[in-house]
Amino acid sequence: QVQLVESGGGSVQAGGSLRLSCAASGYPYSRDSMAWFRQAPGKEREGIAATDTTGRTGYAESVKGRFTIAKDNAKNTLYLEMNNLKPEDTAMYYCAAGYGLGAPLVAYRYSYWGQGTQVTVSS
Repeated sequence: QVQLVESGGGSVQAGGSLRLSCAASGYPYSRDSMAWFRQAPGKEREGIAATDTTGRTGYAESVKGRFTIAKDNAKNTLYLEMNNLKPEDTAMYYCAAGYGLGAPLVAYRYSYWGQGTQVTVSS
């Protein structure tokens, strides 16, 4: 059974930093992509960063240059380093995993999802 468990969310002031973690277990694929999505109240879920087993990464324009995705294969853990946070980054952040390469930022490419961790940025 695949499990994705996020942690690291919290409340910070604008300009601050947070690091999210996603611990994966039971994941059967060796050629896969993993990603971070976020969803703010009243808005659609947005793919913001992704990586695959070739090391390819992709970022949404809204976070490019501020967020960094990384994966520790030995620990089966995905990370999202978030710097220079803005109030508009406030959302529930979700980890996702799916079969196939390409590091896509679209939700339908991912079969497995975590429960989410809340990030709140105050001005």
